[in-house]
Amino acid sequence: MTAEQKFESVDDYIDSFPDSVQLVLSEVRKVIRAEAPAAQESISYHMPTYTVGERPLVFFAGWNTHVALYAIPAFDGELEAELAPYRSAKDTLKFSLRQPVPYPLVARVVDELVDLRGSE
Repeated sequence: MTAEQKFESVDDYIDSFPDSVQLVLSEVRKVIRAEAPAAQESISYHMPTYTVGERPLVFFAGWNTHVALYAIPAFDGELEAELAPYRSAKDTLKFSLRQPVPYPLVARVVDELVDLRGSE
């Protein structure tokens, strides 16, 4: 993906990647949709974005060596400990494409975000 590239839909975004990355991005999308069925899907900041009402819930993006989830706050306790190996910045989780993505962990994060942002 280039900085100038614009996408009309999440399908267009995912289709812009090699097949192996498309599989991972499609699965991340599936997990988000399962955990946040009421979220609206769009493209914002040139990446797939999920919102509840007017509030962003989660963003995801594909890169050369990883996929990332954005706007992920620090969580308390055990969940944050499990996320520690994937933290790359304050609000970013990076999952290497060289290792299996822990989709159940992604599901837990999205579920927590639904609970957290639904109560704000």
